Amino acid sequence: MSARLARRDHLAAWLFLVPVIIVMLLVAVWPLARTFFFSFTDAYLDDPSIYSMVGIDNFLDVINDRSWWVAVRNTIVFTVISVAIETVLGLAIALLINEAIPGRGLVRAAILVPWAIPVVVSAKIWEWMLNDQFGVLNKILIGLGFIDHGIAWTASSSLIMGVIIFADVWMTTPFMVLLILAGLQLISPEIFEAAEVDGIPAWKRFWSITLPMLRPAIGVAVLFRVLDALRMFDLAYVMAASNENVMTVSIYARDRLISFQELGVGSAASTWVFLLVALAAIIIIGALRLDRASGELTK
Repeated sequence: MSARLARRDHLAAWLFLVPVIIVMLLVAVWPLARTFFFSFTDAYLDDPSIYSMVGIDNFLDVINDRSWWVAVRNTIVFTVISVAIETVLGLAIALLINEAIPGRGLVRAAILVPWAIPVVVSAKIWEWMLNDQFGVLNKILIGLGFIDHGIAWTASSSLIMGVIIFADVWMTTPFMVLLILAGLQLISPEIFEAAEVDGIPAWKRFWSITLPMLRPAIGVAVLFRVLDALRMFDLAYVMAASNENVMTVSIYARDRLISFQELGVGSAASTWVFLLVALAAIIIIGALRLDRASGELTK
């Protein structure tokens, strides 16, 4: 009887899994496989059916291109700075709204608004606010006497990266707050009460109790944000198009594929982006020991 029930449960599990597997094959595995295949060809986007195999020439073409390494540098700079700022701000805000403050529910809801706005909409909002002729930021700075003329924030090669990072921090810090706050909710308040009774100072409670117990939540938040930042395309492209000062690896792959119609080289660049993101995921999971941390959290 138990063996029959086990077989029935096994069959039911497969009945639920098969549709998911089919969808994953259609929307993820198949496009990825085609991209990987075309990366070994000299195909062009106007007629992908005409091609010949060129081996790894496209991959070598990408890594020998100076613009690719500029894009890699920009991507790493953007990722490191933006994720670092978002993590610190996310932790600070999560700690604040985790306390019993007046209007805590309203604050929690309001803080998610920037994250809920589509990236393209947010990018255009900031582009208009930072306009050198009629942007509200320049109006405020001129009114306060800090500057005497409008600054072209998105047209300056020395300012554009900072502008992109600022806009990304504004949009995605709520995501970090959400994940870190969820981790804080899992920590038993009795632990802090016992530490307070023992006379342990607040800073030491934070350093010795809060941070270690938040490591899994912070690690997962950092992992998600790093992977997202490494693939960043829309924010930089909307605000600066293909400006080399903020060109990311995703924008580089798009330009080779769409602007130059090079399906083979564009696919190779996309494959390099995939490998870069996969490598980052492996490094972060290993460095932060997220697999062990998640196991400890569930015990």
